[in-house]
Amino acid sequence: MLIDFFYTLRAAKLPVSVKEYLTLLEALKESVIQPSLDDFYYLARMTLVKDEQYFDKFDQAFGAYFNGVALKAELALDVPLDWLKKKLQRDLSAEEKAQIEKMGGLDKLMERLKELFDEQKGRHEGGSKWIGTGGTSPFGNGGYNPEGIRIGGDTSGNRTAVKVWDQRAYRDYDDQVEIGTRNIKVALRRLRRFAREGAAEELDLPDTIRSTAANAGWLDLKMVPERHNNVKVLMLLDVGGSMDDHIKRTEELFSAAKAEFKHLEFYYFHNCVYDFLWKNNRRRHVERLATWDMLHKFTPDYKLIFVGDATMSPYEVLQPGGSVEYNNAEAGAVWLRRIADHFPHHVWLNPEPEGLWEYRQSVSVIREVLGHRMYPLTLAGLETAMRMLSK
Repeated sequence: MLIDFFYTLRAAKLPVSVKEYLTLLEALKESVIQPSLDDFYYLARMTLVKDEQYFDKFDQAFGAYFNGVALKAELALDVPLDWLKKKLQRDLSAEEKAQIEKMGGLDKLMERLKELFDEQKGRHEGGSKWIGTGGTSPFGNGGYNPEGIRIGGDTSGNRTAVKVWDQRAYRDYDDQVEIGTRNIKVALRRLRRFAREGAAEELDLPDTIRSTAANAGWLDLKMVPERHNNVKVLMLLDVGGSMDDHIKRTEELFSAAKAEFKHLEFYYFHNCVYDFLWKNNRRRHVERLATWDMLHKFTPDYKLIFVGDATMSPYEVLQPGGSVEYNNAEAGAVWLRRIADHFPHHVWLNPEPEGLWEYRQSVSVIREVLGHRMYPLTLAGLETAMRMLSK
């Protein structure tokens, strides 16, 4: 049975290896869990899934494969009855509740569900007896019952099921969802190159052991400078206009980058990079840094990260004078090529959904200028971008 389960996970695009599958079998052989499907779920997820971003896919594959097993083999519920009664909150009349309660409570409910699985041969909608959708049957989904078991499907809003099969728990860890600061930090850590620098303030345990042994057992402490991420990062951030729709994610990325990189520099631009950049948006008309000076200030070993939705009129990228704020002497595309040539390790992170890029002519132009190094600001896109910068 578990061989088919393994192939089900692989079919769901989960990176499950044979070694991890053998680890699961070894754990089962050692009886590390009770004979419970819930316990098996957690054991299987722990041994087979090594990255939180795949939890949602695992839940779907697990539910699809074990749905029948779950419903037939494990219908015992080890929770207090008082807790279950709190779930019986549907706004039914006292007579309706009393009629349903005549089934005998939770134990009888489980027994009746087993019987229905043996008796029912097809799909059923409505009514009060069979497993199906709608109606007042205790089994199925989309209906009304204060003491039911929801089987498959999404909740209809009543939220009165005492047990829910096929409930997915980790929806926010998929590759394409909006990402938070914690996950951004994890992705940014791919871009690491550690070096020991500064004062000697960290214990060097291996050298201390060797020195103490060579000193006839007298303790001889050895210290070394602390390890720091030595990567130097320059971020150029689009601000204003259509980027107002992406403030939250851009702030999360910026916050995570400041926490992860000791050597981080940043400047702002609007829509496309032209002659000037700035640090303070309120004073951007009086406190500017010439883009030429930025190129002279930062060496080519900096990792350059553009952040912007690249959504603008194509003229703003392709034509001199295309800036919406002033009459720029050179086109934005010229500046982008110049910057990309100076910083060979560069990427562009775009918070716009990737499915919309083909409808933005300016996005296509900027991608072409930067050698197609534009990635969506999702967890998967960020990790791919960090791998590109690490090369």
